[in-house]
Order: sequence, then C-alpha cells, then structure tokens
Amino acid sequence: EGLHRALLEGEATARDLSKLVGIPEHDVASHLEHVERSLSHKGETLVVDPAACLDCGFEFTRRHRFTRPSGCPNCRGRRISLPRFRIVR
Repeated sequence: EGLHRALLEGEATARDLSKLVGIPEHDVASHLEHVERSLSHKGETLVVDPAACLDCGFEFTRRHRFTRPSGCPNCRGRRISLPRFRIVR
C-alpha cells in the first residue's frame, strides 16, 4: 500500500521508493511486479520511463525488468540512469 501511494504521488526511482517506503532497494523490483499485477483491477497502469545510457543516449525501451541494466548494448558504457516509475489512473 505504501509503494502504491508513493507512485500515485509522482515519479520515482527504485532508490527513491526504497527510502520512501523503507524497504531495501534490491527488493523494490519484486514489489513493483506485485503492484503492476494488482493495478489492472483498479483501472490504473504502472508507467515505466526506461533507463538510458548516459554516454550515448541509448534507451532501454524494450526492457521489461524493473531493475537497472548493467551495461549499454550500444556503446558498452556502464553509466546507466535509473528507470523511473509512476502510476496513471
């Protein structure tokens, strides 16, 4: 419930959600999967602004996992932004 409320208030990264809700950052992805499944019953949608490579700008638009990628397939860079999440009604 706390994660749902935080996502309704605005866009947040897994790191932000970890601090807001008080759960470890590496657990946020599994909680987001649960939230996403429960939203369809409420007529809401989890929107994911994808991670992007900070070196070449490649966006991970086809990625379905909620975690940050480890590297860029385009330039092999390791500087990757965190995906951002929000709920839309």
